[in-house]
Amino acid sequence: MNRICILGAGSWGTALAIALAPRFTEVRLWARDAAQAAQLANDRDNARYLPGFRLPGSICPTHDLAQALADADVVLGVVPSRFLRAVLKQAAPLIPAGTSIVSATKGIEENSLLRMSEVIRAVVPDSHPVAVLSGPTFAREIAAGEPAAIVIASETLAIAENIQHAFSTPALRLYASQDVVGVEMGAALKNVIALGAGVCAGLGLGSNSIAALVTRGLAEVTRLAVALGGNQRTLSGLAGLGDLVLTCTGNLSRNRAVGMQLGQGRKLPEILAQTTMVAEGVSTCAAGFQLGVRHGVELPIIHKMHEVLYQQKDPRAAIRELMDRPLTSE
Repeated sequence: MNRICILGAGSWGTALAIALAPRFTEVRLWARDAAQAAQLANDRDNARYLPGFRLPGSICPTHDLAQALADADVVLGVVPSRFLRAVLKQAAPLIPAGTSIVSATKGIEENSLLRMSEVIRAVVPDSHPVAVLSGPTFAREIAAGEPAAIVIASETLAIAENIQHAFSTPALRLYASQDVVGVEMGAALKNVIALGAGVCAGLGLGSNSIAALVTRGLAEVTRLAVALGGNQRTLSGLAGLGDLVLTCTGNLSRNRAVGMQLGQGRKLPEILAQTTMVAEGVSTCAAGFQLGVRHGVELPIIHKMHEVLYQQKDPRAAIRELMDRPLTSE
């Protein structure tokens, strides 16, 4: 593989471009906003989403979708979940035949409740191999070259292994998997649990409370993932437990930050209006809640977070109601 097209020039897309630059002759970094693409090309720095990291010379920022996709050996989608379908509809006719498409977007599409790989399958021809990339990562640490491990999953193991060898660097270690469902559900739902962990922190609750929420949150995520066809073991690995712990406890977590502000008494519209980057957990909470209802899976933490986000329930009351649930076995 010589050329990669990265769709999405936010913090994660930019970080992946920097990390993968040594592995590709040319990295096309597509930005939806023309002004941002021009700024990236001129300043060689993503001042809005990931300041302080210079783009290597092999990274070519562009707003021209045809230019970004021309002769691409692999397409890496990093746009927010609510924009993925629209971007792929524009991109599909321009993607070279047989080119692999990798999703690094963590979320569930609203209304359809489709995972990101399912959205890709619904929009692009079946001739394109599809894989998903996820794991415990913060964009700034990846851009800085700090060691990290993530999962690349495809229903066909050979496809996952092909991407694994193409993307792995001395600082970025990829593990191959065939459990696309488990990887995607772990990636999406951990953001909702992180909102809850942030609420606990915002309320001034200590480590005991957060540890309990993270542990029981993992049980919820696992139940729903398995109900959808995922493998329980996947949720105990990097794409499940690893990503969950990082997002619930790390200071760079945007979903945890939103939850903290909710716990401190701020209202969701006010928080989102002042947030530059997307907190996927907000929209994923509604989708996860609906999936739980559809499949008859009990999701008490996600249920309470849905009430906090969409029914203005007091966060402290939500935590109290979780503790007052009928006693049961673990």
